[in-house]
Formats: sequence, structure tokens, C-alpha cells
Amino acid sequence: MIGLWTLFYKELLRFWKVSLQTILSPLVSTLLYLLIFSHVLEAHVQVYPGVGYTAFLIPGLVMMAMLQNAFANSSSSLIQSKMNGNIVFLLLPPLAYWEFFSAYVAAAVVRGLVVGLGVGLVSMWFTALPLAHPLWAVLFALAGCVMLGAVGIITALWAKGYDQMAAVQNFLIMPLTFLSGVFYSINSLPPFWQALSRYNPIFYLIDGFRYGFFGVSDVSPLLGLSIVGTCCLALSLATLALLKSGYKLRN
Repeated sequence: MIGLWTLFYKELLRFWKVSLQTILSPLVSTLLYLLIFSHVLEAHVQVYPGVGYTAFLIPGLVMMAMLQNAFANSSSSLIQSKMNGNIVFLLLPPLAYWEFFSAYVAAAVVRGLVVGLGVGLVSMWFTALPLAHPLWAVLFALAGCVMLGAVGIITALWAKGYDQMAAVQNFLIMPLTFLSGVFYSINSLPPFWQALSRYNPIFYLIDGFRYGFFGVSDVSPLLGLSIVGTCCLALSLATLALLKSGYKLRN
């Protein structure tokens, strides 16, 4: 296990050494969303009875920050190693493909949780949040970070350069995140868009994480967790298969 631990430690140091960019920058950008939307809509929108719009918004922004940073951590690290040519130093040691996967995903989870915790703590200055079901919140947070960490590895394996990786970030991850109910409840949408939103796995992450705070959700948290768990398993198996085959790494 020393190889797994060493690679994991290397990935932690990689993002911690540039924490101004990897932690503080997403923290500031997420808080800008909170400042703007809460100031404009707090007095006009109430999604759940007895829950102010600012309180409703915070869990969605926390989850959004966790997902985006989990994806960014694994994808940026691996694509940098490929582009700089130092990926060979990760392939030469006797590291099993599952150790490679575990180290990268674990580091992505840590970065996602650190950013999410930072956003949550700073948000406490705006409004107090209840925590009705903390275990549900933790489960969905971990599942989301694992899922996007795996997607980040797949993206970095497939991408030939930074432009292709950025395309996945801009045209897949960002739209799915913004259209997942971060800023609204899907019950406020027309029937067609409600049905379409249910095909977005990130919607279930946002909704389930929000349920951990308020005990209210648009869909059953058990249903959401089962869908999220299935996606996590499928993406993890796909990533392990690609790593085992050496896809765009060894050939």
C-alpha cells in the first residue's frame, strides 16, 4: 500500500502548494454567486415553506463547488503529467491500476470536501443552516466527489490537450451542474423540463445533499442515492477498465 499512499500524498501536496488557486479561488467565485443571487432573490423567492432563499441556495452552491473541484483535481493533474511527459514516472513503479485510481480519486475527494467545507463555513455568516440528516449530506457529498473524480480521470485519459479537457468542463460539467437545481427546485419547471432534469445525475446529488440539511427534497433520497450509487459504480468500473488497458497511457 506504500505506492498508493505515496501517490495520494503527492496529489495532496500538488493542490495544497497552490491553494490560492485550487482552494481560495473557487471559494471566492462561489461566494460571489451567493452574494448576487441571495441579494436579488431573498425577498422574492421561497422554495420550501419556512426556508429562506439564501438558506436554500447554500447547499446547492456547496455541492456545486465540491463537484467542480473534484473533477478539476483529477483531470488537471493527469493531463499535466501527460502533456509534460512525466507520466512515465507514474507508470514505471509497480503500481496496480486500482492503486492509481484510488489515489487520484481520494485526492479529488479531499479537495472537493475542503472547498465545500470552506464554502459552508463562510456561508454561515449569511444565514444559519439546520442539519436535519447529516449522514445523508455526508453520503451524497462523498458520492459526488467520487463520481466527478472518476469523470476527471476518464476525461484526462481521453483528452489530447488542455483544450479538449476544458471543452468537457465547459460543455458537459458546467451545464449539467447549472441545470441540476442549484438555484431552483425542479418543481417550478414545466413538466417537460422536470422530466428531462430527472435524467441528470447531478440533480440527484444536489437534491439529496439539500435533503440532509432541510429534510425536504424533490425526490426520495433513497431513490437519489441508488441512482447516484449506480452512476458511481459504473464510472469507477469504466475508469478501472481504461487504466488496466493502458488507454492512451501505455500505447
